[in-house]
Amino acid sequence: MSGSTPTKPSSAAESAFVLGLDGIPWELIDRWTEDGALPNFARMRNEGASGPLDSTRPATTPLAWPAISTGVWPDKHGIYGFQKLSSSYSQRMYTSQDCTQPPLWEQLDSVAVGNVPMTYPANEVDGELVTGMITPSVDHEFTHPPELADTIKDRIPDYKISLNYPDYANRLDDFEDAVSDILSNRRDLMRLLLERANEPELVFFVYTAPDRFQHLVWDEDRILEHYKDLDDILGEVIEYTDEQGADLYVVSDHGFGPIERLAYPNHILEREGYLFQEEDDGTRGALASLGISRDRVTGALNRIGISEKFLLSALPRRLVDSVAEQIPGQHALYDVDYERTMAFVHDTGTLYINDTDRFEDGVVAADRRPALRTELRELFESITDEDGERVFVVYDGAELFQTDPNAPDLVINGTDKYEARNAITETVFGDPSPTAASHRAEGIMLCRGPSIEPGGTIRGARVVDVAPTLLHGIGKPVPSNADGRVLFDAYHPEAEPSGSKVRRTEMAEKRDERTVDEDFSGVEDRLKGLGYME
Repeated sequence: MSGSTPTKPSSAAESAFVLGLDGIPWELIDRWTEDGALPNFARMRNEGASGPLDSTRPATTPLAWPAISTGVWPDKHGIYGFQKLSSSYSQRMYTSQDCTQPPLWEQLDSVAVGNVPMTYPANEVDGELVTGMITPSVDHEFTHPPELADTIKDRIPDYKISLNYPDYANRLDDFEDAVSDILSNRRDLMRLLLERANEPELVFFVYTAPDRFQHLVWDEDRILEHYKDLDDILGEVIEYTDEQGADLYVVSDHGFGPIERLAYPNHILEREGYLFQEEDDGTRGALASLGISRDRVTGALNRIGISEKFLLSALPRRLVDSVAEQIPGQHALYDVDYERTMAFVHDTGTLYINDTDRFEDGVVAADRRPALRTELRELFESITDEDGERVFVVYDGAELFQTDPNAPDLVINGTDKYEARNAITETVFGDPSPTAASHRAEGIMLCRGPSIEPGGTIRGARVVDVAPTLLHGIGKPVPSNADGRVLFDAYHPEAEPSGSKVRRTEMAEKRDERTVDEDFSGVEDRLKGLGYME
């Protein structure tokens, strides 16, 4: 590490580097930089500007990283979770093709982008891009240009997208070693991209390992050791950005904290008469009488070598959904009787009112939606545990997602010690094991470089503010429809961005959608292992 200090501010930096660290909470960084445990994070704070970064609602990866990279909330970028719900109550994985606002790397020249969640399949950019979380495997379209995949396989033969997290539920020591290997793997990719980049205008690289690690291991001593590895990576990035004269932004999409119990809002809806499960009559009843359930069917198929992955790749997804609806079980999507159900919770705490405008079997008149939304919000805000403590935090979708009439009606998250899950269960509460911790709203934002104020404090920063601040800092226009603001607190008062007017630009129309491989079964298994999906 060179130990050099940022260039004396005199003009805007000409380039920027975003180092994404998934799931880093401000509380831990604040404490461990104060006591000297993380010298490069401390250097970022001393030689730059810093503060907490408020996430999306829900505070989760698929919403927050697009918000960071586009500067708009989910109602404008179009992604509300990992799985997109259809009007016919089927679902598929969200992909890069669902992001309706161009991300930073599609607005700039000569870019290097690596491991950013929700970027699969790889879109064309002026530079190179390697997709991140939700990419099925390295056998899919995970790079631009396509030939970059061969270079990665030659240089990093063991490169993989992610771990199979269910395998490590009871093997935390092995899990720690596996996460360390993934981190080293990612660092090799970052070095490869930087080596190949030709004076990039933007580097945007994300390490998702801290989020994955903390979901299963919430032990501060072990977390600190992991953060020390990240601190070493940060030191390398600081040296690179000093050489490039670039502004560096270190951001996390959300924070993290321990959980004690799971809570199931769909159980509340069923208990209060808003949600009904399918009755076991007809085909379902016949199968149920024979003791046939979804778990038994998939188990039997696996024993003869037919996996869910094979079925999803060999059959149309709608056919698979149709068959799944006939097999009895307690799935939050397939086992709901929508002809009687008024509301249901999907994905990561997003509640939908089953209205006649949006859904094929909707039972709620469109003009009844606002009143029912208020009624349901009051219901969930009234739920307490045996100690009289509130279980859920509820957000109004009409307030969060103002430009999209088809957005979720409510967002229902757990209070700090609870995590909300969408499964249909017999009880309100459940054991979170093996999940030890989950998301909090408060992440981090640390900035350093020619445009940035040493020792500065950033106040009121939100994930949508990152892109406008970065663009203005390097002298580029900000999208006219951006929800975020330029964080002038971050800039040095003598630097050019401090005194210059924010320029605006219109965004181009969304690209034509491409056909995307539907084989996401491996991705879904990994997400289930982290508690993201049922």
